[in-house]
Amino acid sequence: MNGFTVKHNELTAEEFLELWESVWGGGPSLEQTRLAMAHTLFRVSVYDGKKIVAMARMIGDMGLDYYIKDVVVRPEYQGRGIGRMLVGELMNFVRDHGISGTGIFVELCAMPDKIPFYQKFGFDANEAQRLKRMYQVP
Repeated sequence: MNGFTVKHNELTAEEFLELWESVWGGGPSLEQTRLAMAHTLFRVSVYDGKKIVAMARMIGDMGLDYYIKDVVVRPEYQGRGIGRMLVGELMNFVRDHGISGTGIFVELCAMPDKIPFYQKFGFDANEAQRLKRMYQVP
């Protein structure tokens, strides 16, 4: 992809945190992130030389449901088709690992300004409301 390098399942916890913080500020702990990387079904990362510029993750049960997480492109790299490529890679993973002839939910949560981006891939909203709770582990 136009001078960028795409890697599968090589995204490190440190790179994840670097990207997270470049877009959203303070991230989770390194220990949490290492655990998350170890239990992610599929990770896609994009590099400009040695610099991490984008990532996306797929989590799920490999049967009925896949969930797209953490699609992040550094702000200065947005608008170059990298996000579109990341989602394409994630959908290829579902195609390659799903049970042939079955329907599989692929879900995600998006900020309102990002919804049009995902709609281009056939995602649409339903009437369900996202509920969340940050549980503080003692």
